[in-house]
Amino acid sequence: MTMDDKTLISLYFNRNEQAISETQRIFGKYFYTIANNILGSAQDAEECVNDVLMRLWDHIPPAKPENAKAYFTSVARSVANKRYKMNHARKRGSGETEAVLDELYDCCSDSDSVEQQIDRNALSDSINAFLETLNPEHRIIFVLRYWSVYPVDEIADKLGISKSKVTVTLMRTRQKLRKHLELEGFL
Repeated sequence: MTMDDKTLISLYFNRNEQAISETQRIFGKYFYTIANNILGSAQDAEECVNDVLMRLWDHIPPAKPENAKAYFTSVARSVANKRYKMNHARKRGSGETEAVLDELYDCCSDSDSVEQQIDRNALSDSINAFLETLNPEHRIIFVLRYWSVYPVDEIADKLGISKSKVTVTLMRTRQKLRKHLELEGFL
């Protein structure tokens, strides 16, 4: 049995503990995948899933997300990234997050100048508008790589395409994103 977003969010608003178990059942593996892709550690990823569930319980209400998966994904990424920074994951052998950041380096200025010069909402709107111009397969590849931090080979397996197609698609999409951000005045 699946539960729709509205019903699930209403469980949180009613402070019904079933919200946690339903979220775990529906999204637990997804949270784990995101956390493991960012952290590179099964143990840290498992702990991260529990932290995500706790944060959702603490933040809903007052937050009232329209799209549970998008909101929950954002929370999962935030929790995993916070743990990544805390653990200095590079010395634990992760590397996927470093690879993703390296790949996007040419599309963005350094984080300090971006934060100082660009309104995050405008940048987010611009990137979302860019993503809407992509064909669905390219958008999925881009989001899996740069939002969910999937390794290239897992994206290829998940979509049933070659690793080289994923790599080339990501390279071309980054180039298009860079041009888009230049035209929009972000770079």
